[in-house]
Amino acid sequence: MTVDAITSRLLAEHGRTYAEEAGITLRDKPSPLYRLLVLTMLCSIRISAGTATTAARELSAAGFRTPRAMADSGWQDRVDALGRAHYVRYDESTATALGEGARLVLDRWHGDLRRMRDEADDDPGALRELLREVPRIGPVGADIFCREVQAVWPRLRPYFDDRACATAKDLGLPHTPDGLGRLVPSADHARLAAALVRVSLSKGALEELRAA
Repeated sequence: MTVDAITSRLLAEHGRTYAEEAGITLRDKPSPLYRLLVLTMLCSIRISAGTATTAARELSAAGFRTPRAMADSGWQDRVDALGRAHYVRYDESTATALGEGARLVLDRWHGDLRRMRDEADDDPGALRELLREVPRIGPVGADIFCREVQAVWPRLRPYFDDRACATAKDLGLPHTPDGLGRLVPSADHARLAAALVRVSLSKGALEELRAA
């Protein structure tokens, strides 16, 4: 297949962002940005993306959609929401981390992650460092947040991390952020990044695309 054909298949078959899977209509507003941060925290341990997105939905359904609501919630209520998503083994420690993270966002950025972006001056490296101040979020988690949030923070585009670039190379695609960014309109950068990560996590999908 040509580069264009592979790219089209990636978007069509695997181009659902993790925010979409978690039921987050991402906008440049405090609540959806915070919900993306929560999803990032949930994805930042060794647990399946499907379980993490289900847990994000449960926390949202419980009403924990803002850092204030999360900080004011009971620890057991957070544990129970995680339990309903079968987010096992890590439910108690994650409930603690979510409370601590919410208080950090309130104290440091007044509950609005756009202030974090402004503090980073739209620099991806600086933004990753600030994200790593949030409990549970390390280098991988910082990449997850940046990959997804570029959908509404266009100055981060094109954001394709090492994992996405490595998968692109395996598929014979351009494998630098700028090269990948030229394959699709900038509004689709987050979808293409998500697609590449999804394929990297599915041996069958990668082999099917390679063989096409």
